[in-house]
Amino acid sequence: MPATPTVVLVHGAFADASGYAGIIRVLQSRGIDARAPMNPLRGLASDADAITRYTTEIDGPVLLVGHSYGGAVVSQAAPSVQGAVGLVFLSAFALQEGESCATVQQGFPAVLAAETVIPTHYDAPGTAGGPDLYIKIPEFHRTFCADLPDSLAATMAVSQRPVSAAAMTEPATAAGWKDLPTWYLVSRDDAAISPDCERHMAKRMNATTEEADGSHAVFIAQPELAAQLILRALEMS
Repeated sequence: MPATPTVVLVHGAFADASGYAGIIRVLQSRGIDARAPMNPLRGLASDADAITRYTTEIDGPVLLVGHSYGGAVVSQAAPSVQGAVGLVFLSAFALQEGESCATVQQGFPAVLAAETVIPTHYDAPGTAGGPDLYIKIPEFHRTFCADLPDSLAATMAVSQRPVSAAAMTEPATAAGWKDLPTWYLVSRDDAAISPDCERHMAKRMNATTEEADGSHAVFIAQPELAAQLILRALEMS
């Protein structure tokens, strides 16, 4: 088995795995095996199962990394991922059993996403029922990635992958962070998840925590910073 874990990067809602390109380049330049599978964004349990199945093709230890909703997915999946050695959360949800991405934010300051995320008029394909959610295209830049160039944000806005409302309200049935070491990157200017909520989730995990001046997509705007946190996690895994 390889001594260095494979890094599995799981994207969140309204995005795809291409957002990890900068981090992947940094990791690959250091000889780290990094993978970025598709997250279906259909339901928490089913999405976690999809990631777990993906990792069965990987030999050796695995470091799971999640951004945004992807954090909830990797934490849910971790107990079933053979060889999981740690969890890294990039401006991400880290849920207790019984919590959902919606309920964990209750009691914290409202963020811009509360106004700019809207439902579709159709039921989300591949879910038990209910709509998909997406960010209003004109509001995508300031909601999701205010620190990225206008041209990049414009293409991200029209290629965003919606998440089912069911996924955001489905309670977690596992909290993999309770049994694994954790690292957390807080985005001080996050408009999609309250930074105070991020600090709360990081603190209760006793995560090794760093903060960055940046948006919800700070890991795209500052890939070297995010990659350094992942590299530190690898060193300690």
